[in-house]
Amino acid sequence: MAETDNSDDPGDLLAGVRVLDLSRVLAGPWCTQTLADLGADVLKIEKPSGGDETRAWTPPEMGGVSAYFACANRNKRSLAVDLTHPEGAALVRELAQEADVLVENFRAGSLTRFGLDSESLMEVNPGLVYCSVSGYGHTGSQARRPGYDFVIQAESGLMSITGTADGPPVKVGVAISDLTASFYAGQAVLAALLARQRTGRGRFIDVALFDCQVAALANVTSNYLATETSPSRYGNAHANVVPYEVFEASDGPFVLAVGNDAQFRRLCRDILGDVDLAKSPDYATNSARVRNREALGRHLAEVFSHKPRADWLEQFAQADIPAGAINSVAEAIEGQQSVDHELIVSPEEGDAAFRMARHPVAYDGVRPAPRTAPPQLGEGGDAALADWLGLADEKIAGLRRNKAIR
Repeated sequence: MAETDNSDDPGDLLAGVRVLDLSRVLAGPWCTQTLADLGADVLKIEKPSGGDETRAWTPPEMGGVSAYFACANRNKRSLAVDLTHPEGAALVRELAQEADVLVENFRAGSLTRFGLDSESLMEVNPGLVYCSVSGYGHTGSQARRPGYDFVIQAESGLMSITGTADGPPVKVGVAISDLTASFYAGQAVLAALLARQRTGRGRFIDVALFDCQVAALANVTSNYLATETSPSRYGNAHANVVPYEVFEASDGPFVLAVGNDAQFRRLCRDILGDVDLAKSPDYATNSARVRNREALGRHLAEVFSHKPRADWLEQFAQADIPAGAINSVAEAIEGQQSVDHELIVSPEEGDAAFRMARHPVAYDGVRPAPRTAPPQLGEGGDAALADWLGLADEKIAGLRRNKAIR
């Protein structure tokens, strides 16, 4: 690691950590963006012809890059390298010798021909934390299959439990399997860096989107293991908790999430004015309510249909019962919670009109501020080569003349 900084700024928590980012699209880049948000020096290696394919996923655009690319690549520098060029591959191997972390999401085995596989690089840099993110991992019969979020959502069982009971399976509205894998990858990288402080040894981390999504089915997986019955779709309802679903007020829908028996008693007493309902053997416990979900749901739907949503939400708030409006994305981003926590900000450097969702976690009450906007292809790469490898301008110009880099 490079020399660290003792700043209290949470954007410096990983200061001195060098991350070589050979990933693209979402799972890998989201992981490395999180490390960059916390102060790691992230150098994104991209192909000279177009770079990360999400650069072309337009419209819309923001600050000269696609909005999709922008969501996962702030606080990074970019270097466009031709890995098929001997000098290009050699350059990336040199960078890997200076890196603390390498994150890639090539298909299993694809980097071996460039000498960028984990065994080759960890032989020359034993302290390297090498994180490979792929659809199905590096072992097993599926290892060489390409992994895309949509396919993983389908194959992992997630789509089978998403959607209404009488409708078709549907995917989650964001690439949730990519994001889930990125979260596991990020925590694995940090754990490996922490262990390296004791052992001096890096790790090879194998993150499979399929594995991560199956693990993230959480209670659904447990429900199956407990019953050996494949779970059904419940739409907006919950398999294990009732009432926990969408209801229609007289002027629009809202979510009610009654998570325990005490909340249900308050709902009956303070909102419905029906203490006997809470005492009924059919509804007194969550287990009873799950068994009788249809009858209870019909009763609550009838009651809630007679008043406007705002009235119900105010009563729920006073009774300390979890409930909320179903916001549009615009309403969520421009709403009070986002404003209070300043979730949408512009980078400290660059176009002030460029807005992004910041790192969401506060450290001692402070959230890391984004330093730079996502880079244009190759932006910052020359400076990174000077910083990491001490390359002079003449050497960098030579690599560019030889078309090893753009």
